[in-house]
Amino acid sequence: MSAVLELARELVGRPSVTPEDAGCQRLIAERLLAAGFEAEWFFCGEVSNVLLTRGTARPALWFLGHTDVVPPGPEDEWVSPPFEPQVRDAVLYGRGAADMKGAVAAMVVALEAFVEDAPDHRGQVGMLLTSDEEGLAVDGIARVAEVLATRGSAPEYCLVGEPSSCGRLGDTVRIGRRGAINARLAVRGIQGHTAFPETIDNPVHRLAPLLAELAATDWDAGNGDFPPTHCQVSNIRAGTGAENVTPGRVELWFNFRTSPLSGAEELEARVRALVERHAITDYALEWRVMGRPFRSEPGPLRAAVTQAVQEVLAVDPELNTGGGTSDGRFIAPLGSEVLELGLVNQSIHKVDEHAPVADLEALANTYLRVLEQLFRV
Repeated sequence: MSAVLELARELVGRPSVTPEDAGCQRLIAERLLAAGFEAEWFFCGEVSNVLLTRGTARPALWFLGHTDVVPPGPEDEWVSPPFEPQVRDAVLYGRGAADMKGAVAAMVVALEAFVEDAPDHRGQVGMLLTSDEEGLAVDGIARVAEVLATRGSAPEYCLVGEPSSCGRLGDTVRIGRRGAINARLAVRGIQGHTAFPETIDNPVHRLAPLLAELAATDWDAGNGDFPPTHCQVSNIRAGTGAENVTPGRVELWFNFRTSPLSGAEELEARVRALVERHAITDYALEWRVMGRPFRSEPGPLRAAVTQAVQEVLAVDPELNTGGGTSDGRFIAPLGSEVLELGLVNQSIHKVDEHAPVADLEALANTYLRVLEQLFRV
């Protein structure tokens, strides 16, 4: 069994549903401490964060990852239990195999191999892990970034292991990410009997035309680096459970993925204006900015990652800002060049999540090549 597969199996076997770490970070820390790394822990509520570094000189490259996973969902739908990793037909199955314990294992193995081969490497190499990426992302890298900002100690380069690849390992490298906003709109009315419309005020009826316009609005056109801002509804909640009773309240959940052309404050103002234009006065809007868009300019990390993907994986990667969001959004504002390179994302968050064993090993070799290009003496 290869070193990266063995570690990936150990990590997948730990049920670290966010914000639980289940000992993953301790396992990794013990391995890297034995390789000459130093550990700094950041415990914030239920969340565990650890920074593992070797060397104090500059420049610095930190791998960024998370050890928490999303819940497995209905376990009886999995071919094998989600936290009992299995290899079938040269593919590793289990929750977190692709997002992103497989990449974390590849990072660890690459760091170990690099410092063994280049014990006197220049600069600093490291790894920053959290157990709060799949959850609220409040007490994870966001908190660590606050400390780094105070110290002025952010790395020059940060390589995130999120599953960026779409159809083939290495086909996509993220050079930034769109912003993310979660919104909840509660519209209040008057509950009553469906047979007496004169005595009720149905908030669903008030919401319907607003919802149609919300879905049809073109928020911006995007640009060469970012696709257009778009809005998607994720939930509508109303009703008492009775078929002949109108609700007194309806709640709409929706999400924006934003380009830099539409700021969070501007979008909130546009949504409030839309609500009021539809004569909805009794409402409450909860607006939560999960992350703002960022894009790293071309630099040494982009050159090293692109070359490593070409050499090791024989792929010319597409460089884009697609996908969801990642913890890179907390590091980029500190001035670091931030890129994302990870496994194929087709099975993430799904039943029977998986990653080909060959991809795990190839990703470790690609990470190693990045390190060699940036830091070998």
